[in-house]
Amino acid sequence: MKLGVSLLCVLLYLTTGGCDRVYVHPFFLVSLNNTDVNSCKELEEREQLVKMFVPLSIESHFTSTYEESLRNKSEEEERRLGVKFLKEPIYILGARFYKQLKKIHRSSNIILSPIFIYESLLSIYLGASGQTASDLQILLGFFPPSSDSSCTFKIDGRKVLFALKIILNAPLRSRDAEGLIFSKLLCLFSAPGTHLSESFVHELAFPDVNFYVRAVDFTNPTEAAKQINAFVERKNTHRSKGLLADIDQETTLLLTMYTHFKAVINGASLLKEPQEFWLDPHTKIFVPMMTVTGIFKHKHHSGLSIVKIPVSKSVFLLLLQPSNSSELASDKDQYSLTPSLKWLQGLQPKQIHLTFPKVSFTSMHDLLDLLVKQEMPNLLGKEANLRLLSSSNVTIGKIINQQLFELSPGEPDQVEAHTEENASEMLKITLDEPFLFAVYEKESAALIYFGQITNPLKET
Repeated sequence: MKLGVSLLCVLLYLTTGGCDRVYVHPFFLVSLNNTDVNSCKELEEREQLVKMFVPLSIESHFTSTYEESLRNKSEEEERRLGVKFLKEPIYILGARFYKQLKKIHRSSNIILSPIFIYESLLSIYLGASGQTASDLQILLGFFPPSSDSSCTFKIDGRKVLFALKIILNAPLRSRDAEGLIFSKLLCLFSAPGTHLSESFVHELAFPDVNFYVRAVDFTNPTEAAKQINAFVERKNTHRSKGLLADIDQETTLLLTMYTHFKAVINGASLLKEPQEFWLDPHTKIFVPMMTVTGIFKHKHHSGLSIVKIPVSKSVFLLLLQPSNSSELASDKDQYSLTPSLKWLQGLQPKQIHLTFPKVSFTSMHDLLDLLVKQEMPNLLGKEANLRLLSSSNVTIGKIINQQLFELSPGEPDQVEAHTEENASEMLKITLDEPFLFAVYEKESAALIYFGQITNPLKET
């Protein structure tokens, strides 16, 4: 199939999600060693020179030489890459996956991380070649400039990954110090004897991230899931447990990412008694609520009441209350139709008395399964070309994103204090019905987390 026809097919299934699509001009992401987009022979020769290694068993208690080198990997100089170019591709990809999750979990709690979904698929892109690389490149928002059907142009994924690193470095480094807990655990599991690319593994390793590569026998799926969950629980820095199950015994590669985000709202206090929360117009429950009074930015936009709350110097939270919360159960919600960046425009400071639920819940998504449900079954299927990742014929079983997300009061013993005069001037907002939330990195405006909360008492 010629490249032009192939690209047309890819574009057709990518546009079925109904999301506006923005493709990033990729020329500034061209590798210095690959400035000629048609030098495919040179690219193929480099692919043949990729060094491989075999990971240690998941049951091993030793630290291998390659893992030790990851621990000692030095920070690259933080060249400011103009990371804002990623905010729209991250949003668009997140919108696609959110829309699919809405079809599956229409009226349930939903949380996903657009930036970590992007990072997971970008990680696989680093090991992809040929048509697989081209298809992933389009999904990530970069349109190949080459029309040569005999050559698949590749952007320098390392530069994009480094831009993601810059975006995530600020919240990772400010964790615990500013009312923010933020951590990430990345694991790559491969079948015994699988040869993995050393350069691929090194690209995924950052000093601020816990990253492990281990070999697992997938021929016994139940035992493999048990071993992986136990390994994750030992290595995780937070209380979230591994939820992995249903592994295909033909799996030879599995990528998992576990994140924990806890926003401790400065100045917020927990109300003494649980408060009403309406699941629907006829059903209410009583949930723990917190309240905070202060000057926050706010506006009404397209049927949403939007409040912006600073969490740390590098991260802020948006709480979005629909005028009609029943719309959250439909496919035509605000996130699918309105670019999230518009939510940030025109916010005005106001004195606000805000009451909203204390939240703690975990979610897990298999990105591979969601790609299949989006009618992209062959994108990373058994025929995927991953020769920059492994010299073995690898089959990706799952690409797991698991999140633990929490909103908590900062000062549980704080006593509310404001005069009746001030109270009369305040805008009072109470999130006592299903609502949306979004977490952004401040400098880039990149969307880290997004979701809907329909029942604050359900943890998963």
